[in-house]
Amino acid sequence: MAASRIAIVTGAGTGIGRSASLALGRAGWSVALAGRRPEPLQAVVAEGTALGATMIAVPTDVAEPASVAALFAAVKARFGRLDLLFNNAGIGGRAVPLEDMAVEDWRRVVDINLNGMFYCTQQAFRLMKDQDPRGGRIINNGSISAHAPRPNAAPYTATKHAISGLTKATALDGRKYDIACGQIDIGNAATPMTQRMGSGMPQADGSVRPEPTMNVDHVGDAIVQMANLSPDANVLTMTIMATKMPYVGRG
Repeated sequence: MAASRIAIVTGAGTGIGRSASLALGRAGWSVALAGRRPEPLQAVVAEGTALGATMIAVPTDVAEPASVAALFAAVKARFGRLDLLFNNAGIGGRAVPLEDMAVEDWRRVVDINLNGMFYCTQQAFRLMKDQDPRGGRIINNGSISAHAPRPNAAPYTATKHAISGLTKATALDGRKYDIACGQIDIGNAATPMTQRMGSGMPQADGSVRPEPTMNVDHVGDAIVQMANLSPDANVLTMTIMATKMPYVGRG
């Protein structure tokens, strides 16, 4: 694979974003890491550099359109093009009953999980359709919650369902620009955000039970598999999950 292929990963400082960034770096991609906190981004850059990868950190708040525009401008200035956007940045929000949800909490989740993904997708379109060779690939982090909710998680569930629609619209509207778009739905990858799964998670029947997790590096490998497809092929949806998590069937 040519080392000149360029990727942006949002939410790249920890968890899934970190794993995807390092996996892409190992596979020969140059990676721009975006996230709100500079320190974790720089730590991943150091890890990637030690592996021989080319990485840069671009502190970014995906909920702010101007910040997103600055990210893509920085990538264009440094690399001249963009071949892959992994739309990964997201937050879970507080687990509270729907009727007690503060409007500010709802808006914060929507601003980051949905609006931020749209802002990044829009900027990617503008760059990818005008570069030579034209086109590229966008991968959206949908989550298992794009299919089935957890209790007391209305904002997160709503945004992840919306991402499924955005993925399909992006795949359709990107055809004329040679832009492919797919979605990866991830279930119970072991990250700092999922540590509490070992002690118990609320279930739909009202019980609280521990849930199995999987190594997050499997997600990074899956991202590379999707990213390395030739331009005439696309994984529209992929579900990667801990084998024994309570999702399929009745748990």
